[in-house]
Amino acid sequence: MDLVSKVKNLPDSPGVYQYFDQHGRLLYVGKAKSLKKRVKSYFRMQPFTPAPNLSPRIFKMISETASMEYIVVESENDALILENSLIKQLKPKYNILLRDDKTYPYIYIDLAQEFPRPKITRKVLPGKKIKYFGPFPSAAKDILDSIYEIFPLVQKDSCIKGKKACLFYQLQKCLAPCEGRVSQEEYTKILKEAIEHIHNKKLLLQKLQERMVSLSGQLRFEEAAQVRDRIERIKNIEISSGIDLAKMENLDIYAIATSQDKAAIVRMFMREGKVIASSSNIIRFDPQRGFDIDEAYKRVLLEFYTHETPLTSKTILIAHPFSEQEQLQKYLSDKFGKKVAILHPQRGEKRRLIELALLNAKEILHKQRNEPSIEEEIQKLFSLHNRPYRIEIFDNSHLQGREPVGAMVVYEDGKFDKKSYRHYNLTNKDEYHQMKEMLTRRAQSFAKNPPPDLWIIDGGETLRALAQDIAQSFGVTLDVIAIAKEKIDAKAHRAKGKAKDILYGESGKIELLPSDKRLQFIQKLRDEAHRFAIEYHRKQRAKHLKTLELFKIKGIAEAKVQKLLNYFGTFENIKNASIEEIAAVLNEKDAKKIKKAIN
Repeated sequence: MDLVSKVKNLPDSPGVYQYFDQHGRLLYVGKAKSLKKRVKSYFRMQPFTPAPNLSPRIFKMISETASMEYIVVESENDALILENSLIKQLKPKYNILLRDDKTYPYIYIDLAQEFPRPKITRKVLPGKKIKYFGPFPSAAKDILDSIYEIFPLVQKDSCIKGKKACLFYQLQKCLAPCEGRVSQEEYTKILKEAIEHIHNKKLLLQKLQERMVSLSGQLRFEEAAQVRDRIERIKNIEISSGIDLAKMENLDIYAIATSQDKAAIVRMFMREGKVIASSSNIIRFDPQRGFDIDEAYKRVLLEFYTHETPLTSKTILIAHPFSEQEQLQKYLSDKFGKKVAILHPQRGEKRRLIELALLNAKEILHKQRNEPSIEEEIQKLFSLHNRPYRIEIFDNSHLQGREPVGAMVVYEDGKFDKKSYRHYNLTNKDEYHQMKEMLTRRAQSFAKNPPPDLWIIDGGETLRALAQDIAQSFGVTLDVIAIAKEKIDAKAHRAKGKAKDILYGESGKIELLPSDKRLQFIQKLRDEAHRFAIEYHRKQRAKHLKTLELFKIKGIAEAKVQKLLNYFGTFENIKNASIEEIAAVLNEKDAKKIKKAIN
């Protein structure tokens, strides 16, 4: 069915629609209370052209649209959830793509416990008497460590389970409730004071300053320096507002400011009348496509208030009203089972808070006006669809086809994101099918872990085209480039460091001078992936060699070795196990043989 027929025959039902260009690339994902009314509003039916009242950005998008798909759902809320999920997973060309979609840490205390202690969480926990503090975009652990350093609370979960005072009591960091040395009432008073210091950073910083001076006086300079660094990190989580509301209100404040090709998002979190933390990030966009501030606010709020996020404020302030404000307010209220208000204040203290957030957003943009970043230069060099702020780099390693492994490293916001690194144990013997296996497994996880802006493949054009095909087969518009060493057989040429790295993009081969910083940047990313792959391959190889040692023991068959590995997990665990432990898996005779051989 062609585009005109599909638009004419849309159902009058809530759902999600997707626009594609003539090459099948996804342009836009949107949601509608009525697919029929919403999609038709983009077009003039006779002749069939983009509607004249569209914004320049949407007009350009509709001009590129060649086909459309849609999904019918039961309610507008379902459409909202599906739309957000598809945007994160598929990264459409004309939707707003956020980078800061991570959950923030909260400090929480379970008041149902006899002697509660503060901890860190990133999600809602079961329990009716749990009190949450935050969110803290950074320095949550610094705040928690400071609280435990200043107040003699129960330091570890295991402490309260014990029946005898431990080292923390001797260090005067705990009052030993395990031995009944402090009453519940006395402990509650200390806990309340600790909570006051979580709320009031000035009090906390004052205590830390005193501790730093004390440590310096005792010539414990290294510890004093650690406290000094912690003070700086805690200071940096707040925007100094100069505004203390008379009411003990909890407010979440959002502001977005835009320039020609960038938008700055600022989030401020006010608890009990004081700004306790803030965060910000930059969205870069193509000036020709423009920026939809309506969609930006919607996406920012949907990304922050996930089903796992503790709701510590029921009032959200926004610097600009947006078209789906009421619907999103209803969605969040239904989701959390509490009345959530999204407000655009016009006057008073709340307006001052909004203006403060906007001022900070504009200042962030001002600092970004300097020379183009390396990511911008890479985008220009390869004519990438998106600016590559999050990059995944892939490499594999094997020894004559044995123990093949793959590695993915991640680069984001100017640094390697080591928490996102992944290893892959592969089954194929040749490099082409190893890369295919690894990239397919990564693509299969897009729904859970959204795709980046760019894939970099260690290989030539054949592997680059393979990666491109895999991404497209999963419906994702994803830029892919490859880097390969120059194919010259002369060993002397390579030994003198003259071998060049060649880059491959969608438009073909690109050769740069070794001194070119764009080439050096991509080489740095490739080398990190290579290091990570080699490191893992060596570990797997060593593990395999150790396992082979067991096969050399007379009377110990492969099935028995596998049984031991399934039970103990690693060769080292088998080596450290006692005869009795091994005998419990096999038998005493085999256990003695194995221990004798190992020893």
